Amino acid sequence: MALSPDHLVYAAPDLEEAVDDLAERFGVRPSAGGKHPNGTHNALLALSNDCYLEIIAPDPDQTQAKGEQPLAFGLDWLKIPRLVTWAVLAAPSLEEVASASQAAGYDPGVVVEGGRVRPDGVRLSWRTSKRPETGEGWPPPGDGIVPFLIEWGAETPHPSVTSAQGVRLLELSLFHPRPAEVQPMLSALHIDILVTAGPAPAMRARLETPLGIVTLE
Repeated sequence: MALSPDHLVYAAPDLEEAVDDLAERFGVRPSAGGKHPNGTHNALLALSNDCYLEIIAPDPDQTQAKGEQPLAFGLDWLKIPRLVTWAVLAAPSLEEVASASQAAGYDPGVVVEGGRVRPDGVRLSWRTSKRPETGEGWPPPGDGIVPFLIEWGAETPHPSVTSAQGVRLLELSLFHPRPAEVQPMLSALHIDILVTAGPAPAMRARLETPLGIVTLE
């Protein structure tokens, strides 16, 4: 069974600036998401009944001492907002999907617990797969083009249900300078998107918005 997108990750140096820009481009303002204990905060925008866009940025209210772990998704070095990676829903369970992927030749990595509290006080919990990162903390194997797995807590409402509505994902395209290296990883995860050759790893989402069709990269 092919895995479906759970969310796209749009990383930005400044959350408020990114939200303002996307609201102007889409005609819908992303909802406030909350703070992560690892030094980031986010905003969310539903893309369907079971998929959403996460806009994530460093949280200026959380200062990190020198020598601590780098921020997720290469945010310490990011200069321009862009799609950096994506997640797929691991069903029926993260362990089963990870095991099947390993048997097919790609190891999604270790399981990591996560969570945050929404502005309304509701706590969200999830588990994700995490591959060892390289260099200055990013990118992992697959350069972000290969998604990570996510499994939501039993009592956690899916963010697509509670986020701002009005935008729909029409198509997700993936690009990489060495497609032959990345395609087998996607195939092991039962993802049937064909990777196109490009000068650098990149993602492109075609979105239907109240202002018309918009491409997000």
